[in-house]
Amino acid sequence: MAAEKSLALFRSRLCDTRFVHSAFKSSPESNYSKLKFLISSSISEGCNNSVLLLGPRGSGKAAVVELVLEDLKMEHPDAISVIRLNGLLHSDDNSALKEIARQLCLENQLLFSKMASSDDNSQFMIDMLRECGLAHKGVIFVLDEFDLFTQGKQRLLYSLLDALQTLTSQAVVIGVSCRLDADQLLEKRVRSRFSHRKILFIPPPADDIQRLIEHLLYLPRESSFSSKYVSEFNSRLSNIFSDKKFKEILNSLLDVDGTISNLLGFLFRAVSCIDMDSGFLSLENFKSAHLCTQRQPKIDALQGASILELYILVCMERLEFKEKNSYNFTSIMKEYKAIHDAYKTSDNYANMVCLQAFEHLLDRELISFADSKGWNQPIEFRPVKLLVSAHELYHGLKSNSACPAILQKLFDHESYK
Repeated sequence: MAAEKSLALFRSRLCDTRFVHSAFKSSPESNYSKLKFLISSSISEGCNNSVLLLGPRGSGKAAVVELVLEDLKMEHPDAISVIRLNGLLHSDDNSALKEIARQLCLENQLLFSKMASSDDNSQFMIDMLRECGLAHKGVIFVLDEFDLFTQGKQRLLYSLLDALQTLTSQAVVIGVSCRLDADQLLEKRVRSRFSHRKILFIPPPADDIQRLIEHLLYLPRESSFSSKYVSEFNSRLSNIFSDKKFKEILNSLLDVDGTISNLLGFLFRAVSCIDMDSGFLSLENFKSAHLCTQRQPKIDALQGASILELYILVCMERLEFKEKNSYNFTSIMKEYKAIHDAYKTSDNYANMVCLQAFEHLLDRELISFADSKGWNQPIEFRPVKLLVSAHELYHGLKSNSACPAILQKLFDHESYK
């Protein structure tokens, strides 16, 4: 029962972006604090602002924006209107201005005219910004996929940022983009009206990662769980976090992708492997989750390859290692015969059987034709290339229980590991 309740709690936490990013709310240096200060000062002082949130996908830009807006709406319930646009839907200036007019009408309980022209919608937006400013009500524009709005003549961005230059308006423009050079995509007339404030969402340092994991996985002292279970659970978790192997797993995971979303996916897999009998997490749960994130389809495909197919792949890798820029089935068979003669292996197959295995590798897309030329030639004469890296082939041979020892010996070299 305790395990089921713990699992439900962890899953709800990991799927709740508000709870995830609340771990950084207390830090004055966090992006949450920076963005909230910028918007709240604009509201309280009645001034205009613009800012860009830049960082890779999954770094928490949209989640932080939503968290800040929710908190500000609670603090200033009648002083904020939020207009949301997405570059994937509204990169066209006409559709963007129409959507702004629609949302402004919805926010202020006005009738929206679908027949209004683009100029009418633009003028309506400027008038509404002026009216909201006189009523001491701030309008916050959130432009997701901001870089897509820079395509074309950038009329929308110019209109928005130009409206921010007037004393009567009270608005904040927040651009969200995964392109770090998004501000360089702006035209000169638009850039001159932009405040050049940027908040970068970079992978958090090790201390912040540790604090976030503890925030997500430690059970609360005051809860429906028994105090003995909570104490034992948190104590075991602390031992796992201090384990050298856990730190190696975490470093390996974050070296590939240091975003918060990648970490959340890893933790979700780990808690899903919790022992339902004991109700405790173990280091093995985190190891299993890490293996899931490391799955490589090419290596998985090599586990089911036949001995002959492995021979063909090794021969192709040897030809590439010898800097053979172009080779075909005939060249591969010569290399296969050379291995057979040199090591006197018992794995000697007829040419027709080898051709069938070769065609099977083509079907499984472990190899492919080097180009589209010579499509009317017999398969054995068309140049081919290997679609498996030396590293993948090395680990594929290691994981295949049927792989002959001679093939592993040929690959027993540091450059392939």
